[in-house]
Amino acid sequence: MTLYLRLLNYVRPYWPRLAAALLCMVLAAASNLVVPWIIKDVIDKVLAAKDMVTLNLIAAGIVVLFFLRGVFYYGQTYLMSYIGQLVVNDIREKVYRHLQRLSLSYFERRQTGTIMSYITNDVAALQNALVQNVIDLVTEAMVLIGSMGAMFVLDWKLSLLTFITLPLVAQAMNIFGRKLRHASRITQERAADITSVLQETISAIRVIKSFVREDYEIARFERENYHNFRANMKTAQLSGMLTPVVEFLAAIGVTVIIWYGGREVISGDLTAGALIAFLIYVVNISNPVKRLSRVYANIQKALAAAQRIFDVLDTEPEIKEMPGAVELPPIKGHVAFHNVTFEYTSGEPALINVSFTAKPGQMVAIVGPSGAGKTTIANLIPRFYDPTAGHITIDGTDIKTVTLKSLREQIGIVPQETILFNGTVYENIRYGRLDATEDEVIAAAKAANAHSFITAMPHGYETQIGERGAKLSGGQRQRIAIARAILKDPRVLILDEATSALDTESEKLVQEALDKLMVGRTAFVIAHRLSTIQRADLILVMDKGRIVERGTHDELIAAGGLYSKLYRVQFAE
Repeated sequence: MTLYLRLLNYVRPYWPRLAAALLCMVLAAASNLVVPWIIKDVIDKVLAAKDMVTLNLIAAGIVVLFFLRGVFYYGQTYLMSYIGQLVVNDIREKVYRHLQRLSLSYFERRQTGTIMSYITNDVAALQNALVQNVIDLVTEAMVLIGSMGAMFVLDWKLSLLTFITLPLVAQAMNIFGRKLRHASRITQERAADITSVLQETISAIRVIKSFVREDYEIARFERENYHNFRANMKTAQLSGMLTPVVEFLAAIGVTVIIWYGGREVISGDLTAGALIAFLIYVVNISNPVKRLSRVYANIQKALAAAQRIFDVLDTEPEIKEMPGAVELPPIKGHVAFHNVTFEYTSGEPALINVSFTAKPGQMVAIVGPSGAGKTTIANLIPRFYDPTAGHITIDGTDIKTVTLKSLREQIGIVPQETILFNGTVYENIRYGRLDATEDEVIAAAKAANAHSFITAMPHGYETQIGERGAKLSGGQRQRIAIARAILKDPRVLILDEATSALDTESEKLVQEALDKLMVGRTAFVIAHRLSTIQRADLILVMDKGRIVERGTHDELIAAGGLYSKLYRVQFAE
């Protein structure tokens, strides 16, 4: 109930429409309660007295009644659908907004498809709970309560006999409800697994085809699809059992009514019209009980999805701004690590007591074997992660004391794997600074050696580049990413092996663009090809999370250590 009430909090902003919808539901339910009483009067009064005038009035009244019932039914359906759509949109936007605020570690520990499933499958599962289930819950509850009241008016002894089965029905719904929620949660997880496989295989289709692994991926999808089928069948099994159990218990009550009520009519203690009206009300009770059991099952399914959504919304970002964090003023680019230690996993340090200083305008190269901690340094500067021990300063200010926005706006990153968006070339470059003019975008493209190939494309800067820039070569994608970074005009620049995946010709063009980009900025260059960092002001040589050597290229070659060894190996190649 706490979970459902939390869900209903999202309905609160739309309470005027909800009130109108509830009024329509109450009036539509009330119209159902009038009919059995009309039938009682037709049998006991009109037919017995052969009163045509009253019969005509009753017939006209029934037509008007059902016309009004149709109006109320339309009102409840339209208004609740309207509210449901708005609430689902609000929840979807809130989940997406919260995901954007979560730390990088949250996404690195979860599959993309699973995260997508929260906004697609799980939010969609809530819509039925907030629209049709609420309508059924209110309408059937009104019919149930009204019918019970009318039954007591007609015959209180017969009513007491009827309600003997109600505790059994409630217990059955409680038992099945708990099982249904658990089964529905598993069903949502299996649906998320399918979404994950789809996202993974579609985004990696080039790799799949190059390794001829279509059959392997089909088998993997079939396996997840089968698990999803089994989970859905378990839910269907429980849902299918709930309704017959409730109906059977209700049938026992109806049987008792027919037997006992028939005796009362035969003995003259109850009229035939009253017994028929009573039986109609009993049907009015059995139908709501049956429908409420379905509603209860559907609500349990929705709550399983709601639990997954609220788990996301309750997740706190690991990287938070300190209370009273201030704006970082325009920086010069003096970056210092002070005895920084960092662990992705407790007990397994990725960096150990790392200390160094990068002066404004310097190029600092970070080299070393795979897993040495190079990228970790790059992740700590913009606070994608926080050090386990030690601290980092920019221009003497601890980066934990400033707002994330003011910090990251002054840092530019050009990663090894270029990420572009499914839009135009112009939109992707302007992403670096959304208020940039057209002339500024073109100037950035020229500085990145990208203007010539952009203008040679069919629609120039308005050319659609496809998902992740699929219509461009690796070198072209990288130069657009550099243009985006140039437009941002950051004081601190991080280049994470920006040329390692390119051919020689593309690397030359990209390196020229990077050289222009680094002028006057503090640049951190994570390099695999040591030939690209010979002019660095400072080279940090990493190994097993520690800085084992530091100096210029000539100094490190002369020292004959790890850097010299790596350089000789590459030179020999």
